[in-house]
Amino acid sequence: MSRLALPVSAAAAMLVALDGTVLLIAQPAMRRELGAGAAALQWTSTGYLVAVAALLVVAGRLGDRYGHRPTLLAGVLGFGAASAGIAAAPTVGWVIALRVAQGAFGALLQPGTLALLRLCCPPERLGRAIAVRTGAIALAAAAGPLLGGVLVAQFGWRSVFWINAPVAVLIAAMTLALRPPEVERGRQRLDLAGAALLATALAVLVHALAEVPGWGWTAPGTLAELAAAAALLALLAGHERRTAEPVVPRPVARSRPVIGSLVLLLTSSAGLFGALFSTTFRLQDALRLGPLATALRMLPLTALMVLGAPAAARALRRYGPRRTALAGALLLVAGIAALAGPGAGGGATAATAVASALMGAGFAVVMVTATGSVVGDAPPGCAGAVGGLKQTAMNVGPTLGIAAASGAGPHGALPVLAVLAAVGLLPAAALPVGRHAPRREPVAAGA
Repeated sequence: MSRLALPVSAAAAMLVALDGTVLLIAQPAMRRELGAGAAALQWTSTGYLVAVAALLVVAGRLGDRYGHRPTLLAGVLGFGAASAGIAAAPTVGWVIALRVAQGAFGALLQPGTLALLRLCCPPERLGRAIAVRTGAIALAAAAGPLLGGVLVAQFGWRSVFWINAPVAVLIAAMTLALRPPEVERGRQRLDLAGAALLATALAVLVHALAEVPGWGWTAPGTLAELAAAAALLALLAGHERRTAEPVVPRPVARSRPVIGSLVLLLTSSAGLFGALFSTTFRLQDALRLGPLATALRMLPLTALMVLGAPAAARALRRYGPRRTALAGALLLVAGIAALAGPGAGGGATAATAVASALMGAGFAVVMVTATGSVVGDAPPGCAGAVGGLKQTAMNVGPTLGIAAASGAGPHGALPVLAVLAAVGLLPAAALPVGRHAPRREPVAAGA
């Protein structure tokens, strides 16, 4: 039943988004009960982030080769099982190990959520489906702290992981009932050497960026890891040119809309999440607001993301990718710049509300436009690969933004992040001018 594709995609994406936000609420109680140190507690986040970022593209390629429904099914069941294991973990070491496993399964499920939309939605409805999925993710991310706070207060930190298990089983049941159309699958084998190089390079890069708030940009460890990541990526580029079966398919690497959209997602998510990181610390540390008051000041961002996603889909159909993406990137830059203006960093409620609304609207437009271009322009047989690349950009971008905000300091963070988001205007300007129908996957013989 192809009409289940959107509920499955949205529910799986919400599961991952909720898990990341509720963890922040659960960590203090986890630290007290397990007697965890600050470094170990940080690894409950970093371990997951490194695993998921490293494996997303590889997971997408596996979906292209063996089918997105089975990889999504395996990913969501593994994600739920790892969550249940974390809820029963006796020590923080077990929590870290299971969070790494959870990240690996999260990588397995995420590319399929976009690939199934490409397979099951008619081209004229794909933009609307992506808009609904974007709004669902924004809603889940906003609800996470509230849900986490209620669960931790009433039932303890383990409850935020127990709740994932039945949700994962429900999504798995919906996935089993889904009947996507049979399409021709790639016959190329996964390039294990290229996959290992890509996964290692991304893992080292993400770890280096995640440690910048603690180490700093000029620390020997940061510089060594960044240099190692650059060397690994250079090795990967040489290997990809020589091999007959590159881990990033050549049609994807040569697609201007796909590459432009990925860069746009990277810079925009870096600007947004870096600004949220900087503003949250200012509101709570400098202005002494509580978590709830801080969330309420940023509520317009979530509201405009949820409401802006369907409006962005309509704008995309009317004005085309280039103009829509440019408008979204400009709104995002304006919102970040507004935070750096009067009422800087959230000092004035009205100024913060306006800035948050601009950022939410801009990011919704960017997400819908860039995701539509990535999914719709994916060459046949590469939907999983581009889905993995898209999710990779969405994982690396926030980590880069937080690292940039930390390195720039409390007074320079927002201007630096506005410039970083403005870099997205360049790939936005490279997107196609007019509307176009998403590519269809070739139907398998006999289907």
